[in-house]
Amino acid sequence: MFKHNLLLTVRNFKKYKDSFIINLIGLTTGLACTMLIYLWVNDELGVDKFHTKDSRLYQIMEHQQYAEEIMTTNSTPGILSEALVAEFPEFEHTATTSWVSSYTLSVEELNVKSRGIYVGEDYFNIFSYPLIQGDANQVLTDKNAIVISKALAIKLFKSTENVVGKRMELQHERSFLVTGVFENIPQNSSEQFDFALSFENFKDKHAWVLEWDNNGPRTYATLKEGSNPEQVEKKIAPFIKSKNEHSNVTLFLKPYSEKYLYGTYENGVLSGGRIEYVRLFSIIAVFILIIACINFMNLSTARASRRSREVGIKKAVGAQQRSLIFQYIGESVLMTMLSLVLAIIIVWLALPEFNNITGKHIALHFGFNQVLWFVFIGVLTGLVSGSYPALYLSGFKPIAILKGEIRGSLGELWARRGLVIFQFSLSIILIVSVLVIFKQIEYVQSKNLGYNKDNVIYFPIEGKTKENTDTFLTELKRVPGVVNASSIGHGLIGRQSNTSGLNWEGKNPDDLILFENVRTNYDLIETLGIEMKEGRSFSRDFSTDTTKIIFNEAAIRVMGLKDPIGQVINLWGEIDLEIIGVVKDFHFESLHEAVNPLFFIIDQRSNWNIMARIEAGREQETLERLKNLYQTFNPGFTFDYQFMDEKYQKLYKSEQRVASLSRYFAGFAIIISCLGLFGLAAFTAQRRLKEIGIRKVLGSSVSNIIYLLSKDFSRLVFMAILIALPTSYFLMRSWLDKFAFSIELKIWFFLGSGLVALIIAWVTVGSQALKAANVNPTACLKDE
Repeated sequence: MFKHNLLLTVRNFKKYKDSFIINLIGLTTGLACTMLIYLWVNDELGVDKFHTKDSRLYQIMEHQQYAEEIMTTNSTPGILSEALVAEFPEFEHTATTSWVSSYTLSVEELNVKSRGIYVGEDYFNIFSYPLIQGDANQVLTDKNAIVISKALAIKLFKSTENVVGKRMELQHERSFLVTGVFENIPQNSSEQFDFALSFENFKDKHAWVLEWDNNGPRTYATLKEGSNPEQVEKKIAPFIKSKNEHSNVTLFLKPYSEKYLYGTYENGVLSGGRIEYVRLFSIIAVFILIIACINFMNLSTARASRRSREVGIKKAVGAQQRSLIFQYIGESVLMTMLSLVLAIIIVWLALPEFNNITGKHIALHFGFNQVLWFVFIGVLTGLVSGSYPALYLSGFKPIAILKGEIRGSLGELWARRGLVIFQFSLSIILIVSVLVIFKQIEYVQSKNLGYNKDNVIYFPIEGKTKENTDTFLTELKRVPGVVNASSIGHGLIGRQSNTSGLNWEGKNPDDLILFENVRTNYDLIETLGIEMKEGRSFSRDFSTDTTKIIFNEAAIRVMGLKDPIGQVINLWGEIDLEIIGVVKDFHFESLHEAVNPLFFIIDQRSNWNIMARIEAGREQETLERLKNLYQTFNPGFTFDYQFMDEKYQKLYKSEQRVASLSRYFAGFAIIISCLGLFGLAAFTAQRRLKEIGIRKVLGSSVSNIIYLLSKDFSRLVFMAILIALPTSYFLMRSWLDKFAFSIELKIWFFLGSGLVALIIAWVTVGSQALKAANVNPTACLKDE
């Protein structure tokens, strides 16, 4: 029986080639899109899941209570780790880490720029970064120890053998002994670095990490087997307050492997993160697959009359309905399996470009789990797409079929129309979404930020530039093509240094207000083109400007100051600073955030970046001169710079990738929808050929016949538009609400998207209608 059904299936594929090709292309495209999304989603869900102690691995984070908000941060005091393991028996291991930074490592004459991190002694007992050489319990016990990656060992020593015991220099300042080599960190790790140093060195260089009222480092821990995370969290919540009675901090535990996907908090409450995009593309994958299945259903039921006699004869000779259902679902599954093979080939070819768009390193491994999922997706698609046609075809009455009395029911007609409306509704929603996301990304990249980020480069202060920053800046400004330059202890992109330690006359002593603390040098405000609202900028003409302060408008508003120029504020209860200026608000965070209070003070010792504006149109030659100056002034260090506008765009990396992927997938959804419409239009035209011939004989024009064949499909698309536009408005409004600054949803976004869908549908249907309208009436009526 199976062989018989298989033979019938192959014959039907050959007999109805047009339906076969349309279904094959539609299902292949749908499955390829779904598989690509599956690979991306699977990769996202797997980030940081590889650690052996994942179920017991946590990051300790803070909720900080301020006057108007609760801010959630992963920064903690640098001495928290040791205190937790000493005072709470539930902790197995704890480790403090710094942020990852770029450093120059040297072996003899070889200098290599690498990403390094300072970590606590038990770091390699907490995280599963396997050591090729060295003991996890010992590699960081010595303050002068360094643990390097396999790739870095090969760069520096050309081998991973006999590396332990060798020495290298960090920043041409201090020698370190290699005590271990770890495997290269996998791509699905959110933390990427090339070497690790003892956090004790970080403490030596930054005394502030030893204070309970300062934070910045990160704290990680593993709990002992059997410990209850909820109970531990309750115990540690007030721990910082017990060490500092003025603290506004509540500690909590964050499962380490969740922080990548669930990293967004609003007023102390988890509100999402990258998981929102995982959900979004999972839904898109389902929608695309449904659209492909709808095409199969529509074409199969529309062409049911072609197979009605087959059904009638089989039923007349005793075939059961369930055997027919099995046969037609089998056809669908076979079709899907053919499509699955083609889809895998397409995915394999498309993966390099897909990885380029998503920033991933996804590969087809054809492991058991991956193959199982692909087969599951294929079989499920076959069952879904074949279920309705199988039930419909197998339900025909044999007597009615053999008498030629089979007629399409009104219910069947509306089911088919409903499916067309549904798939075009989804396509229109995707078109609107792509357009709105594109316009929002365009807006955030072109919006006036309150300063000029174009043609501004920045690079770290290191080596001799650290000892003679002003001398270097003087030489830098003399380079042809350099407009202005300064130094800064900030990156001006995101929150990096903040404090609530400001006091002023009239302040409510119970209020804690967080200010971004930008420590700078002379000429910084001018270099960036930040506008003054009132007062003046810092100037070397005034010898006392090291005791002055400049605020932004947001700070003055929250402080409630009138006529702020000349007023004195106190910083940390130690320093009195006079307000000499107020700058206009500028965006130092992404447009997801409102402009927060900020101040500038002169503090050259705390600067870690040089910022320079270079002349537009002379970038290449100016950068070459800067490189020569830097290497002359700072031998042994590489000139590693970044453009500020490129760094700013990285704030919206997730949105940019979503926009790119949405554009592709929306395009494929429309193509699949149009394939189905094309097939239905061709079939409808074929069924009405005799009617068309009679109408032409009676004098109907080509335009009349095109209108006749297109109007029903146009109505369906109009109904899809009416459903899709309000739905897409609600969805896009919800997405834009995540930005503090966003575009307005204009009516042409929606009407234009609907019109695009309508034009595509007209072109698709019209091509078949035109073909039918131009047929010779004699050919239509010759068998009458």
